[in-house]
Order: sequence, then C-alpha cells, then structure tokens
Amino acid sequence: SPLTAPPFPSSCHVTQQGSVLWTSPAGCLYFSVRQNHEDKIIWMFVFQPKMFARFLVLTFTASLPHARASLPLVVNTWPFKSAAAAAWSCLQSGGSVLDAVEQGCARCEAEQCDGSVGYGGSPDENGETTLDAMIMNGNSMEVGAVADLKRIKNAIGVARAVMEHTDHTLLVGESASVFAENMGFVAEDLSTNTSVSIFSQWLRGNCQPNYRKNVSPDPLKFCGPYRPEGARTRGKRARLVNALSHDTIGMVALDQDGHIAAGTSTNGLTHKIPGRVGDSPIVGAGAYADSSAGAAAATGDGDLMMRFLPSYLAVELMRAGTDPSEACKTAISRIKKHYPDFFGAIICANTTGHYGAACNKAPTLNQFHFMVSNLESNAPVLKSVDCF
Repeated sequence: SPLTAPPFPSSCHVTQQGSVLWTSPAGCLYFSVRQNHEDKIIWMFVFQPKMFARFLVLTFTASLPHARASLPLVVNTWPFKSAAAAAWSCLQSGGSVLDAVEQGCARCEAEQCDGSVGYGGSPDENGETTLDAMIMNGNSMEVGAVADLKRIKNAIGVARAVMEHTDHTLLVGESASVFAENMGFVAEDLSTNTSVSIFSQWLRGNCQPNYRKNVSPDPLKFCGPYRPEGARTRGKRARLVNALSHDTIGMVALDQDGHIAAGTSTNGLTHKIPGRVGDSPIVGAGAYADSSAGAAAATGDGDLMMRFLPSYLAVELMRAGTDPSEACKTAISRIKKHYPDFFGAIICANTTGHYGAACNKAPTLNQFHFMVSNLESNAPVLKSVDCF
C-alpha cells in the first residue's frame, strides 16, 4: 500500500518497497530503515532531475535496538557457555530451532549447570530433586511442559515429547514421570552425594530456610510437620530466592528463515515444598515464542514472576515495535512496581535478530550475564547488562 506522506512533485511516485534504498523512474531518491518486518521511513530525501527538491522528515524513531541484528541467533540466560555452544552447533549443522533449544537445555541438564538445572540439585523438603521444563514452537504455537518430574534426567526431552506425542500442554508429578518412562526415557535416581549433603545440613539446621508461613510450629525456628495458624502480626520476612538458591536456563533460538523457539529447564527452588511448580514450565511466564513477533525467557523468583507473565508481555511489546532491550526492561518494571526487591531477569529477541536483556537490582544481583551466539562471532559470547 502507498506510504502516507505530504504531496510530492507530480513526477515522483512513492510506493511501498522492501529495500533500504531505491529510486523511482522519475529520478526521485528515497531512503528508509527496515525494522520488525515493517518499512518505517526515518528520513526521506526527494530529488527531481534539474531541480533540488524538498527535504522531508516524515517520522523519526527516537531509539533503535542497541545490539546489531544477525540471524541465526541463540540467546540464553546466565553464563552457561556449554549449553549455548550445543545449541549454536545444532543450528549451524542444519538442526531446527526446536532441536537447538532442546539440545542446549539438555546440555545444561547433563552438566548440572550451577546445580540449579538437572539432577542432583535443589532438594525439596523431602530431600528429593524434581525437575521442571518447557519448550515452545513459535511457528505452530505448540507447547510441551513438565513439572515436578521425578526420576527422569532429561526434562526438556520429556517436555518435547509432551508437545509432539500428546494433545496436552503440561504434565505434572508422578504421572509425568510414568509418561516419560512409557516414551522410552530411562528412570534414574536424581539424588547425588551433593544433594543428600544439602538436605542433611538443612535438617540439622532446623529446616532453615523454608517457604512456610502462618503455620505452627514456628517455621522460622522448627521443622514440620506444620498445621495452619492465623496470620502472624510480625512484618514480612525477606524473600529467600537469589542466585544461590535458584536460577534457570532459559533459551531462545532463531534461524535464518525467521523460525523461533524457546525453552527452559530447572530443578526449582532449594528446600521447596514438595509439589511446588515455579514459572519455568508455565507458558508466557518462563518463556514464550511467536515467530511473528519474537521470543523471551525469564529467570529468578518464579513464584513472583509467574504472576505477571513477563515473557508474554515482552513478546507482545516487541510485536508492537518496541526494541528488545526496552521490552525486557518494561517486563521487569511491571514486576518491580509491586515487588521492588524481587530477584529476576529476562532475555528478549525479535524476529530481525536484535536482542536484549534486563534485570532487577537486588542485594545479590547488580549485573546479569547471558550468552549470545550469532554469525558475528560464530561462537557463544558472554554479554552483561546492569540491573536497575
């Protein structure tokens, strides 16, 4: 459709073009900037033969993405370089974006990234390690997810099996584990000497810290079992979630053709109440992908962050033309308004290969590190953003 503009000289005809620079048969020269699949003219110069015509400013975009665009692209939370390398290698070898996300997260699961992903970490109140994971296809909008998964190390693989072999989106608990076993995944003990030691020390320390409130006996001093009690009058205790107790691998991948996928994997909060499900396997909270807009993945205090669907919000902001860095920051700001000191961060990428990240400044988080892989480096590169 024709661009909306003031009247041009009769010999100049403005038509929608997919290029950055073009000329009309009348010799008129136009210059535009292409962003987010829409041609947005930033400056336009109009020249006619034998005459220097008019200089027109149609629109001016105040801020452009800070990172250079490049496809294909892989971005993941935290300095999990090996996971980034696995995903990037997959894409470079002709694998799909779903393959890349699955292999990247699976690498983290196998290597027990920071003890917060995969087996042998974050034992719950019973001393058991359980896993959450999710994968999303940005083309079809299909999702597979598992939560409170027991006995199966490859949580992201099971999540993909849910997507590809069922009409469901999320399976949880023992039933998810049985499904995985029926799909051919090997049942194994997820405990390790490390997780057993963490649990033993926790018991010896009167089950501190824990996530109970308004119960008896006093959860700040004693272990359970607990029973309900009226709300206590003392002030709120500090949130226990930080980089030492929990983080997640969140990953987004884009190929040269604009296909997008996103995924997450985690073993959740250390000392969580059995059955607890965080944001990681929840669509729009832990991650979200839409090949017509972009993708995002979050990490941090999932119990708070899932209430705001930050990944979905960021993708919708990018759909409206917001650059990824600003979309990430807005998603964090929405949570920060209600929980100023929450622990969390988010990564974002749009369909053109621009990316960004943002984090909330907290006692244990002043700067957020994440990995980026694209053709500019042809290898994973560590990036960082200052928290606000």
